[in-house]
Amino acid sequence: MQTFDSLQLKNPLKNVIADLGFEEPTPIQIQAYPVILSGKDMVGISQTGTGKTYAYMLPLLQELKFSKQQHPRILILVPTRELVTQVVEQIELLAKYINVRVLGVFGESNIRVQKSELSEGQDIVVATPGRLYDLIINRALQPRDISKLVIDEVDVMLDLGFRVQLTNLFELLPVRRQNIMFSATMTEEVDALIDDFFTTPEKIEVAVSGTPLDNIKQSCYAVKNFHTKTRLLNHILEDRNEYHKVVVFISNKKLADRLFEAVEDSFGAQVCIIHSNKSQNYRLRSVEEFDEGSKRILIATDVIARGLDLDKVSHVINFDVPNYPENYMHRIGRTGRAEELGKSILFFTEKEKEQKEAIESLMDYQIPSVQFPEEVEITNELIAEERPKIAESNYNRNTKPRKIVVPDAEKKDKNKKINLGGSYKRKLASKHKKPKTRGDKNQNKRRRS
Repeated sequence: MQTFDSLQLKNPLKNVIADLGFEEPTPIQIQAYPVILSGKDMVGISQTGTGKTYAYMLPLLQELKFSKQQHPRILILVPTRELVTQVVEQIELLAKYINVRVLGVFGESNIRVQKSELSEGQDIVVATPGRLYDLIINRALQPRDISKLVIDEVDVMLDLGFRVQLTNLFELLPVRRQNIMFSATMTEEVDALIDDFFTTPEKIEVAVSGTPLDNIKQSCYAVKNFHTKTRLLNHILEDRNEYHKVVVFISNKKLADRLFEAVEDSFGAQVCIIHSNKSQNYRLRSVEEFDEGSKRILIATDVIARGLDLDKVSHVINFDVPNYPENYMHRIGRTGRAEELGKSILFFTEKEKEQKEAIESLMDYQIPSVQFPEEVEITNELIAEERPKIAESNYNRNTKPRKIVVPDAEKKDKNKKINLGGSYKRKLASKHKKPKTRGDKNQNKRRRS
């Protein structure tokens, strides 16, 4: 069994680890630490909830020396605003006894304030790709001193369409730098990014996505439809002692809002919601209230699944089955974090059964089924998204065949007329006749005489 003492951390980091009560580093932290310290490019493949942030921050802070220089030396790219805020908080916590300047920048926040803060000097910048690119182009952030680049949750960035922005940023950064990448899945796009911009990286794989987490107890319910799922969810959430901190995942924003209204009717102020259509302040407030315990139930969409490091989540409830099996792993990774025990529940309809089987195939594990509770009423009422789509027909359309005009058909009398021009032109032509021959210019003169 390895402890943090085996990493030979400097005293400020040792002290903060003791304050936090951490005893054993996670596998990804143990394996990544020496590689990052060596200065090599590194690719870490690890599931959400395995301690990836500390896996790269411990070695980076270990070798980061005090400096008064203005321009940042470490750049950390993350896909969402929530992750920016979260990573900055974790760095500030870990650097409690170290004199380090860290700044988070993201869209939907005042760029003038960010420019002002950058002008005061920073050591570490945590950013989303779009806002970072804007700051560099506007010369508010000078990238020439960046020697360490960390890209966290790179597969999410690529899913969100950040490939072009990442490519543009790489070309603006110094060529001589250390690249550190973390991802929960290894896709073809991730491979292509590594081939284009990394130099013989060392790959570390720990709990690759698709491997069920041993410390998460999984179960599932076969449910008829959306409204029945809502009734089942409300029934389950009535046990406040068991379900004391619950994240409910749902596939899209429209359904999330509809579910929030239904759950809010039953549990009122205990419920909060977060998705990309909510304002930045609303999202941050929802996360803060849920994390500190004033809200018991958080409804979230998949885009948030990777971005939240929430403490002591008792249950993750998958209200629907994600389209991609890997997303199921990211969802349930919100519970059972840092070796703690967690529980996940999956609701699935008959139409979602195939997607559920794809998840089980990926994990090589069959999710145990739970009998549907008798006290929960089953309804046949369907929402618009569940109703069968009627194929469009040609009924009521103008299907009258067009009349085909035969080219050789005889023209009508009105179409046989020849355009002779207006009456004015005809009178003028008869008065001033053209000469019979081109050379006889006196023809009209002789005729008039």
